[in-house]
Amino acid sequence: MKKGVIALTSLVLSFSLLAGCGSSKGSEPAASGDTGTKTAAKLKVGMVTDSGTIDDKSFNQGTWEGIQKAAKELSIDSKYLKPAGTTEADYTKEIGNLYDAGYKFIVAPGFKFETSIFKSQDKYKDAKFVLIDGTPHNGDNKSVVKENTVSIFFAEHESGFLAGVAMALQLKEGQAGFIGGMNIPPVQKYNWGFQQGVKYANEKLGTKITIKAENVVYQGSFDNVAAGGQLAAQMFDRGVNAIFCAAGGVGVGAINEAKTRVKAGKKVWIVGVDVDQYKDGVYEGEKSVILTSAMKKIDQAAFDMIKAEKDGKFPGGKTITFDSKNDGVGIPDKNPNLTEDTVKKVTETLGKIKSGEIKVAAEQGSLIK
Repeated sequence: MKKGVIALTSLVLSFSLLAGCGSSKGSEPAASGDTGTKTAAKLKVGMVTDSGTIDDKSFNQGTWEGIQKAAKELSIDSKYLKPAGTTEADYTKEIGNLYDAGYKFIVAPGFKFETSIFKSQDKYKDAKFVLIDGTPHNGDNKSVVKENTVSIFFAEHESGFLAGVAMALQLKEGQAGFIGGMNIPPVQKYNWGFQQGVKYANEKLGTKITIKAENVVYQGSFDNVAAGGQLAAQMFDRGVNAIFCAAGGVGVGAINEAKTRVKAGKKVWIVGVDVDQYKDGVYEGEKSVILTSAMKKIDQAAFDMIKAEKDGKFPGGKTITFDSKNDGVGIPDKNPNLTEDTVKKVTETLGKIKSGEIKVAAEQGSLIK
């Protein structure tokens, strides 16, 4: 039959023979200018999750949402794998599994991937890697971003600053707290930016919010939900009105505690992190305990890198920072619990950061200018 097909000279006979062979798929239409039936292979984008689930309301979810947006808008194939643990070996194994399955554009969310991406960018030279919130190194913190890798960071301090201003303007007076997960630079920057935002609002915008040292805590993980609830309960008992949580699953515990208290008639708030957490704080109808969220647009970063690859403009070898100036950080566009006046003043503050009039310090101990 194969020889018969090769010898065909009649298009009609060709169609009848194909039908006779039981084909359930028509041949792919030829691309413009192509006389054959080959089509360009779809870009296959893979992701290895960090600790937690794909719907962790944080890095995993934000990264995956960006990939899913690309799947809808840019016609790519996508897949994620969840490692058995959180060691370099666990991450490297799943990177290899994605590569072997043909997913040669791989996105990794978080600093825990730094050493595995360092090795993978050499092992899989024909693959592309996007490392979010980290830089490849060999355990010595000496950054090595090869031509097939992009390292992405965010100005969390600017996002935290805006959230601190928003919280202070909305509450006007009272106490605030901070619960961090692991004591690492991105979380520290959120904390320090938030405190600077509160300080700015107190000095420039007439608010009276205090933050006591006992109400600034790093829990030490990103997945201990119960511990997050306990820490939030302790702070609320000490009179804290709003807690900024940069803590993943630990923050989920704090959100749950706030919901319980609000249902009991207390007035407490949570400031979310990384993504817009408003829906996670809903306790009745559309009412939520999330005052606003300090966002870094992880989804947009993932999407932008995929689009760059599709456009032939992948910025390999570079380290990119998403900040206020390129709209990579901020608070949600919609903040149901903030008044129009608060949103207006926060927007004005954002403009001052973009123009350089306000410079938010990235390190604790520095002073806002």
